Amino acid sequence: MAAQYITEIEPTVEDAARLAARGVSVGYGSRTVIDDLDVSIPPGVITTIIGPNGCGKSTLLRTLTRLLKPVSGSVVLDGQDIVKLKTREVAKKLGLLPQTPVAPEGLTVADLVARGRHPHQSWLRQWSSDDAGVVERALAMTGVSDLADRPVDSLSGGQRQRVWISMTLAQGTDLLLLDEPTTYLDLAHAIDVLDLVDDLHESGRTVVMVLHDLNLATRYSDNLIVMKAGAILAQGHPREVITADLLQEAFGLRARVVDDPVGDRPLIVPIGRTHVQLD
Repeated sequence: MAAQYITEIEPTVEDAARLAARGVSVGYGSRTVIDDLDVSIPPGVITTIIGPNGCGKSTLLRTLTRLLKPVSGSVVLDGQDIVKLKTREVAKKLGLLPQTPVAPEGLTVADLVARGRHPHQSWLRQWSSDDAGVVERALAMTGVSDLADRPVDSLSGGQRQRVWISMTLAQGTDLLLLDEPTTYLDLAHAIDVLDLVDDLHESGRTVVMVLHDLNLATRYSDNLIVMKAGAILAQGHPREVITADLLQEAFGLRARVVDDPVGDRPLIVPIGRTHVQLD
């Protein structure tokens, strides 16, 4: 398991309100996707954004990472407007795993993870043994050291996700944003990746991710952001947020919410048209 390799990150003064959106509106062309949205990401926990397709989940994540510029409002990272920060400064503070990352054909795992050190390189500071050490630790953290010489495109889906997470760790940030990290993975590999995310959180990292599977979101999250039509419908711990009424309002989903038999989180049991809801 990867947990034995995780290194602890000491908390800093900056941990309070590390990342927040203030009155943010974002769109594509003439279409507004998010309108006047406010949200703060609590430090040191796993925050998961959920909501129906097209509600603005990935748009919000991309806006928080400066990949999308708000039409109005601002994203604040460590007390500064993220738009005013240099790209290298942002990359040193937060790591992003996009929804469908693609590596150049034939690139090895070690070479891909080493790219996470690019924000720390300059004309004055070239590759060093320190960088090599960071890459080795990142590979170990995610349990992929034995894959270092393999081409990325030869790996399974679960292995590739671990390698991409390893690259974000090599950036040396303690703020990780993951856009649907379990996409295209079967359930066993999805659990494997989310167990790794949980290990990283336990070591002191703040994680923000987008997930579609509601039960995985409730099981692995300390803080849920529920979105609908570009707005935040609810936010808080899964035990406080997930109710049958909220699922109906957000997703149009009829469901029972019961206690998870293997955890302290709610478990969502969908009710289809052919099922009888028992009292």
